[in-house]
Amino acid sequence: MSEIYFHKKTAIHLGIAEKQVAATIQLLDEGATIPFISRYRKEMTGTLDEVQVAAVRDEMERLRALEKRREAIIESIESQGKLTPELIQLLRAAETVAKLEDIYLPYKPKRRTRASIAREKGLEPLAQLLFEQKKLNIEAEAAIFLSEEKEVKTTDEALSGARDIIAEWVNENVEAREKIRQLFKEQATIKSRVFKSKEEAGEKFKDYFDWEERLMSCPSHRMLAMRRGENEDILSISIAPPEDAALDLLYNQFITGTHSTSGQVRLAVEDSYNRMMQISIESEMRMFTKELADEKAIQVFAENLRELLLASPLGQKAILAIDPGFRTGCKVVALDKQGKLLEDTVIYPHETNKIFESKQKVFTLCAKYNLEAIAIGNGTAGRETETFVRSIEQLPKEINIIMVNESGASIYSASAVAREEFPDKDITVRGAVSIGRRLADPLAELVKIDAKSIGVGQYQHDVDEYEIKKKLDEVVESCVNKVGVEVNTASKELLSYVSGLGPQLARNIVEYRNENGPFKTRKELMKVARMGEKAYEQAAGFLRVLNSKHPLDKSAVHPESYVIVEKMAADLNCTIQQLMTEKELRKQIVLQKYVTEKIGLPTLNDILNELDKPGRDPRKSFEIFKFDNSVHEMKDLRTGMRLPGIVTNVTNFGAFVDIGVHQDGLVHVSQLSNTFVDDPNKVVKVAQQVMVTVTEVDIQRKRIALSMKDNAVLSAPVSIPAKTTFNNKGKAVPAANDFASQLAALRDKFN
Repeated sequence: MSEIYFHKKTAIHLGIAEKQVAATIQLLDEGATIPFISRYRKEMTGTLDEVQVAAVRDEMERLRALEKRREAIIESIESQGKLTPELIQLLRAAETVAKLEDIYLPYKPKRRTRASIAREKGLEPLAQLLFEQKKLNIEAEAAIFLSEEKEVKTTDEALSGARDIIAEWVNENVEAREKIRQLFKEQATIKSRVFKSKEEAGEKFKDYFDWEERLMSCPSHRMLAMRRGENEDILSISIAPPEDAALDLLYNQFITGTHSTSGQVRLAVEDSYNRMMQISIESEMRMFTKELADEKAIQVFAENLRELLLASPLGQKAILAIDPGFRTGCKVVALDKQGKLLEDTVIYPHETNKIFESKQKVFTLCAKYNLEAIAIGNGTAGRETETFVRSIEQLPKEINIIMVNESGASIYSASAVAREEFPDKDITVRGAVSIGRRLADPLAELVKIDAKSIGVGQYQHDVDEYEIKKKLDEVVESCVNKVGVEVNTASKELLSYVSGLGPQLARNIVEYRNENGPFKTRKELMKVARMGEKAYEQAAGFLRVLNSKHPLDKSAVHPESYVIVEKMAADLNCTIQQLMTEKELRKQIVLQKYVTEKIGLPTLNDILNELDKPGRDPRKSFEIFKFDNSVHEMKDLRTGMRLPGIVTNVTNFGAFVDIGVHQDGLVHVSQLSNTFVDDPNKVVKVAQQVMVTVTEVDIQRKRIALSMKDNAVLSAPVSIPAKTTFNNKGKAVPAANDFASQLAALRDKFN
């Protein structure tokens, strides 16, 4: 099928114009990135945003893969000499891989089966006779096929072989398979059972030891949890619709008479379903529902990651960063406004005889380097260290003391990236540096860490590795290009996510910068090794040169549009700099005057916005957050407490919130809002500051239940029952959502 046909199908599927699809695919095939297309090619695509461009790409990839499989199947059947015009028509009309495979099934090379053995014994004519279901003496007909040579010694053996052939026909029938497939989607249940003697080893899967629910309503987190239990040989899982319903569908299709021959077909149909079709379709549904669960889990992870990457930066401040610890002390580093390590030391503020010395070190570093903020990791000893720092009376009140989510900092500190940057420092110093830089600019620091190690999402290690990496890389790329990158200060890790660059060009940019000093203009990027016209076109608009000779180099205006801005300035008899600083001049611009064949009002409006606020950071302004001073450990919690917290993770079943007690609490989806919530991401986002009410505390099992409802229903601090959730009135009720297992997920952070 032609690409034009694919464009039409994609346009219909996504509800956009065919020309938008064609233009987008042309740009993608030419190597353009999604951020570049959505930002600088709006006229070509009809202003499709990043999500729409990605959807076009994904649908086209699906259609192209389908066509590739179709051609392979046609070639295979043709090589067997069995391709007919009718068969080609059926294959061309198939719109899903499942339908294609159903049509191909009778022609698919297979190992010897019971049916093929029966054919070798010459029993296919008998099978055909039975399948016609006419009135006849089946014993007499079967006797005709008895043969010592072919090892058909009795009429029962002959009839059994004939039924094997009929069973294969039934299994390979396209219509029958589609009916059973649909029945699975509508009525199948998924059941999980614990293997005998595995109860103790599989304690974390306790809620699925005897579980059953409708397959298509099983949420992704539960599907992935059960599959993990199966992979760890704790649970057995089965998927099937009611057997009677499945057999009735097949009887209605294949049983056409009431004679003894129909009885033989009936037996063959039952055998076909139980021995072949049920197993085959169950396998399909396992794959199908796994893909759905993966898609949902990956989407949850992607949304969380985006919020985390786009979290508010403190900005270019001189920072004292502390990686807390009890026994080994707290690692302290001083960083300048560009995040450069100035000095590092260790303090022991949790040892009584070293408190004064520790205070002196902190105060001295702050004074010595004129530090503006103190970042404290939120891990072990974090709150205790915060209390210690706040007790230092000599510290100027202007120095903000801020707790920082250090998830993933240990991954960075042990990475090759950290070793390359700080070859002479140990991992504890590197970890402290990461905490400080994360406060200054979360995006620039987090890109150095494998996204799966950041600690957001659900069951990320159970989903398809290729798909999650692809999606998370897209999210990082999107965020980096949305914010823009200062080319003279960015790390090669950050630069590698800029549209059109990649690791090698990013490395070359840093090497050029180190050898020749800071870039003076965007145009100078063309001197970097292997920086071609195409790469420059893709990257230039997202790279900033803040101290460039050309004022537009610090903006998101693409160099290809400089000539338009120059014309605007000339028409107003002013400089570009004046145009960027004087609002009254910009008000005089009539955008329609500058519309060309390639540049329309969407791009011109973007240019005008950039002139108004060149290089603006789309992230929200930083807000100082502080935990409640009255709580530091779980034992300090009481039901009914209203506490400030920071959302650390959002899942399908609720949100995890850090309230400063070294143990995140869970706001179950039923407790997120006074109204029904079908998607927690509609209510809260990762890194969001929220107020929560403590509803339950279980110190023994380290579980905290929280609520964000206006009138949270409270209960005594007792152990949470094995199967409990809350209805929309806050009442505890048995439910499939299985609150206890969701709380238990907190312990392993879905890893």
